[in-house]
Amino acid sequence: MNFSKMHGLSNDFIIIENITQNICLTSKEIQTISNRYTGIGFDQLLFVEKSTQSGIDFNYRIFNSDGKEVEQCGNGARCFAHFLYLKGFTKNKRISVSTKKGILILSILKNNLIKVNMGKPDFKPYNIPISTEKFREKYSLLIKNKKVSFGAVSIGNPHCVISVKNINTTLVDILSPSIQKNNFFPNSVNVGFMEIINSKKIKLRVYERGSKETNACGSGACAAVAVGIKQNLLSNKVIVELKGGKLEIFWKKEDNCIYMIGQATHVYDGVIYL
Repeated sequence: MNFSKMHGLSNDFIIIENITQNICLTSKEIQTISNRYTGIGFDQLLFVEKSTQSGIDFNYRIFNSDGKEVEQCGNGARCFAHFLYLKGFTKNKRISVSTKKGILILSILKNNLIKVNMGKPDFKPYNIPISTEKFREKYSLLIKNKKVSFGAVSIGNPHCVISVKNINTTLVDILSPSIQKNNFFPNSVNVGFMEIINSKKIKLRVYERGSKETNACGSGACAAVAVGIKQNLLSNKVIVELKGGKLEIFWKKEDNCIYMIGQATHVYDGVIYL
């Protein structure tokens, strides 16, 4: 199996193109090769496939390191676009791809920067999904005998965003698994911890479904900014500082879509025998 290793702000991926090869992996096989000691090691696996839809360039599938397919990955989308252009699968600098949840538009800029139209943030409880019928800017749960308040939104995948005073002292690894297992989130959830520096800058840590805490999460950055704007805490253009680096996130009023700009890096190409 041929693959490419890539990363977006240290959120790392392997990309497998199923255009010239035909690879189908079980959940167990994905778990095996995701192991950082005995396999390749990655946060997510991305499949490049031919599009079956008119007007769409490629199909984009995402699997977490636990082998489960998920709807969205923003950092992966940037790597996906960089891979397609780098490997000559397209000469276009504007690429449309279909995902499990909808259509993404990827734009290749200068200096390995990729802009992704992540679509419209969805705050409707049923669509996130969360176990309530009424939208609130802030929800709350009792987690580890502590009241935790958060905003919730779908960026093609479910996110809850918790505002904290200091992300370095927040008990991310302790709180996140309990939140993800709570019945309030029937499909689990990506948990973001946001420290607001000012209206145009935040720090963020994200504990992802199926991958634990990663060095960066593109959809998590979009979710945090969307929730912050919804709560009148942030401007419509924000720099998000993650462990792996910075992303520029902006929410355009004209089309109500949220956009992400960040780097994508090709690390190496490889082959593994299963």
